[in-house]
Parts: sequence; C-alpha cells; structure tokens
Amino acid sequence: DCSGEADERFIERQIGAAAAYYLESALRPNEIVGISSWSATLLALMDAMHPAPRKGDVRVVQILGGVGSPSAEVHASRLTSRLADLLGGAAIFLPAPGIVGSAAAREAITADHFVRSALDLCDQVTTALVGIGAIEPSKLLADSGNSFSLAELEDLRRRGAVGDVLLRFFDAQGASVDTPLNQRVISMRLDQLRKVDRSIGVAGGERKYAAILGAVRGGWVNVLVTDHLTARRLIAEGG
Repeated sequence: DCSGEADERFIERQIGAAAAYYLESALRPNEIVGISSWSATLLALMDAMHPAPRKGDVRVVQILGGVGSPSAEVHASRLTSRLADLLGGAAIFLPAPGIVGSAAAREAITADHFVRSALDLCDQVTTALVGIGAIEPSKLLADSGNSFSLAELEDLRRRGAVGDVLLRFFDAQGASVDTPLNQRVISMRLDQLRKVDRSIGVAGGERKYAAILGAVRGGWVNVLVTDHLTARRLIAEGG
C-alpha cells in the first residue's frame, strides 16, 4: 500500500543519513571499501554524505554485479563511482551481472580479466557496505531484471531462507542457505564478508525485519545502521 511504501522511503532516507555520518567518522586511511550495488538505502547514504577529506589511498570496489537491464548497470556504477568521488579514492567496477543464467555462464564471465580483478579484491576489503534484502525483492531489484523467478523464490522459502546479503541467502538463525542459485550469483561470498573488519549492514523497516535479524545472528554484518523501532525489537528478541 502507498503509506507503507512512503514509510519505507522515509526510513531509507533516515538510515542513509545515519550511515553517512557513521562512515564519514569511521573510515581510516588506505582502506578498501566494498559496496553492494543493490540497495535503495545505500543510494540514500550517498545522497546524505559529504565529500570527505582525502584519506590516503582509498579504493572503492563493487562487490555485487550490477548488470540486469541497462538501468541496473547505471545504478551499480553510479553507487560505486559516487562513493569513490566522495572519499577521494579510486573506483574498481565489477562489470558483470549480479545473476546469470547458469553456473557455466558464471564461470565464463568470472574468467574475464576485469571481473577477476574486482572479485580478487574481495579478500582484501576492510569495510563493506551492504544492504540486507528480504525474500520478496524490493521494487528497485524487481524493476532491474536482477531478481529471481517465483519458482526460485518459492524454493528459497521452502529451504527456510529469510533474506540475503549480496544475493547470498540465509535462514532465520543466520545459517547460509545453499541452493543452485549460489552458482549463478556474481558477488563477494559470505565467507569473505564474515572476515571483513567492518561489515556495515544498512537496512530497516518492518518488511525486512526477519532478514535483518538473520544477518545479525549469522554475523554477516558486525555493524548495523537501522531505525529505532527495528533496533528496539532486535534487542527485545535477543538478536
């Protein structure tokens, strides 16, 4: 409904502003910052962020493929290049789809030199900025051509998936849900994300609550920027 969507937009803007403030104060010189390309909240973060004094040799790497429709590619590149500009650093793009049709296609695409360069940097990321997705794709993702079919979403639900980070799915306890879809996603892996010094989840709102709780329980994010209602509920439910 319209009021629900309006609330979600408002929450995204508020969380984006809070995340921008946090990032401006937390980043250290010479970091490698990974950014997930699929999140309206991360777009809001960019809109709220001020250009930072140059902090050494900062690099910003795209850690989730962004090409679905042409507008999806633009969205992913825009997020990566804007953050690099704001931090006075260099942008490293992942010129690949977030989801491909088969494991064989993924293998062929990830053999590309530029794709490989971005994916190889995933092991060196010091700060990761990620959205947290509910099983129902956001309007942004659904409109991009970068979402799964109804049958695939049904299969994920059957396996207990509640949400995703970087299009990698997990259940209510945060355990990774391994499905054939994993072989078709081009992004940083969850085991790599867990090793990042600071993995910042930027998400909120009731629709995403189960996904946020799962991401926190799984340790896929170790910093969470969210709204006060979600935060209270997480504390009350022992997330």
